[in-house]
Amino acid sequence: MKEFFLSDCVEHENKIITSSFVVVSKQVKPKKTGDPYLALTLGDRCGQIEAKMWDNVEDSLDAFEQDDYLKIKGLLNKYKNRFQITIHKLRRMGDSEVDFADYLPKTTKNIDELWQTLVDFVATFKDPHLKALIQAFMSDPEIARAYRNAPAAKTLHHAYIGGLLDHVVSLFRSCDLVSRNYPQINRDLLLTGAFLHDVGKIHELTYNRSFSYTTRGQLLGHMIIELEMLQAKLAHLPGFPDELKTCIEHLIISHHGQYDFGSPKLPMFPEALMLHYLDDLDSKMESMRAHFERENGTETAWTGYNASLGRSLLNTEKFLQKKEVSEPKEDQHSTTAAAGVSSALSQDGQSPKQTSLLPDQDMIDAKL
Repeated sequence: MKEFFLSDCVEHENKIITSSFVVVSKQVKPKKTGDPYLALTLGDRCGQIEAKMWDNVEDSLDAFEQDDYLKIKGLLNKYKNRFQITIHKLRRMGDSEVDFADYLPKTTKNIDELWQTLVDFVATFKDPHLKALIQAFMSDPEIARAYRNAPAAKTLHHAYIGGLLDHVVSLFRSCDLVSRNYPQINRDLLLTGAFLHDVGKIHELTYNRSFSYTTRGQLLGHMIIELEMLQAKLAHLPGFPDELKTCIEHLIISHHGQYDFGSPKLPMFPEALMLHYLDDLDSKMESMRAHFERENGTETAWTGYNASLGRSLLNTEKFLQKKEVSEPKEDQHSTTAAAGVSSALSQDGQSPKQTSLLPDQDMIDAKL
């Protein structure tokens, strides 16, 4: 039984640990001397961690591959404010030694309740064609089973079992709420786009051992797969309006919003534009939440660099609590407040180009 999880890192910092992990990625790199070393990304249900093996690696180079399970012994410490493992020993584990539930992160929410939320939303549709279409997807046992379990992405947002369903339920709620403020929005069409915009990920991603792409997913991408799935369902819905079909197809292929982010078309009608922005918002909010959770053990309010968002992040809960605790006494107000302003500017008042905490580089979209 696995006893150490990555959520336990804070308690074991600068200690030798022995535990098991799934190999998320494996690279063999040269040292300055030319000798090889192993650079791994290891994972369990609580997250991922970088690991290096510097010494005596020759016997380990071909002993395992990506998606294998390893028992490792090594030093857990921090490098650039992030935990890492320096591996001393490792061995490949057999499947009989593994409880697979220990290695893939899973939503803490109730899957049945999330699914019922979608069912309840679809029941409110006024358009009979759109209601029939979504019900056709949800009543398909293979699609329903995969939709309830698939992650929404490999790493960037909602990257856990049940992540796709969690993301879509959140998106449904946002779409329902925001559409009330814009009477020109066709709510049923918008929610249809929300349900279908990532449904192809049930075939694009694989999640048996770790999250990775299927061959079909690599070659086609989820949007092309979704158009095929849509066509297959519409073949059993005679009389479905061609104009409505075209709008749904556009919702699917435009939801990434920009050509640079893999969108074949830009959003060209209100529901498509709203779907893009709300989808982007939900993915980025989840990326921030997960990043704060990963760095929960650090004392500073600033996190390390978040590659998907292209910036470091300020945890306002930590920042404001710290400020509240250090509130100056009344008789020292002017002196201490002035020092506080100076300190605040040095921590969060600088632009990304003025502080090392916020690197000057282009923002990377969080939902590829």
